[in-house]
Amino acid sequence: MTKTVYALGFFDGVHIGHAALLSACRRLAREGSLRPGVVTFSHHPDTLVLGNTPPLINSPQDRQRLLEGFGMETVISLPFDQQMRTMDWRDFLDMLRKTYDAAGFVCGEDFRFGNRGAGTAESVSRYCAEMGLPCGVVPEQTLDGIRVSSTYIRRQLETGDMATAVKFLGHPHILTGKVIHGHALGRTLGIPTANLRLPEGLAIPKFGVYACRVLLDGKSYPAVTNVGTRPTVNGHSVTVEPWILDYAGDLYDQEITLEFYYFIRPERKFPDLEQLQAEIRRNAEETRQFLEKLPE
Repeated sequence: MTKTVYALGFFDGVHIGHAALLSACRRLAREGSLRPGVVTFSHHPDTLVLGNTPPLINSPQDRQRLLEGFGMETVISLPFDQQMRTMDWRDFLDMLRKTYDAAGFVCGEDFRFGNRGAGTAESVSRYCAEMGLPCGVVPEQTLDGIRVSSTYIRRQLETGDMATAVKFLGHPHILTGKVIHGHALGRTLGIPTANLRLPEGLAIPKFGVYACRVLLDGKSYPAVTNVGTRPTVNGHSVTVEPWILDYAGDLYDQEITLEFYYFIRPERKFPDLEQLQAEIRRNAEETRQFLEKLPE
């Protein structure tokens, strides 16, 4: 069995800082004829360590897909429970070698792990030197003088600066979900939308309309997408509703992936459905124009 070099971290968003770790992991794996992989956790460590859980950029499903898209051949998602929290850092690395065929590690320079956060990037380097394993410690990544972090990107999503979020992610913000039944109002307006329920625990982008792409059945379609409560029709629950342009078909119960690129306008209440319809059609044209300018 081919052994694996593992990048260590939570990887929420799989942003450009994470991409540097994954690139280092692939390089070390290639040099040692090993497999590149990731060790992450099923729940955010802050839940136990700090007693609160930050809203996440990605669902576990989307996070795994992104990691695999970066060439990670193995993605290990461990439970972050009390046993994991109190495990000695050296025991943690020993466990990865014994149970998951770890043969090297990559982490960020600010990585902390093990009981009371006693394990550091220096600990990983020292351990690998003792064991004769390849090791990579990746320095903090900055962009435009700003430290790249999931916290910063999450704040851009929540304030509606999707363009900056995408820049710091290094890829569109993605959301995968199953299409559920809505009120079919869009269909009566000639604007049939697919309705997605936002998974629990995710950061909610600022309510409004976004230029998106939808990935469906191996194809990509432009989509103008509303995130919010639909105030014009007295909605209350938060929904994500893409109108998939150039697509005709029954999407109910199908899984689709939304790629968010750009915030067009805030959600607002219109005097009547006719004005709402006209505005959505304008937004659809804006979406087409925006996506046409993106590099292939």
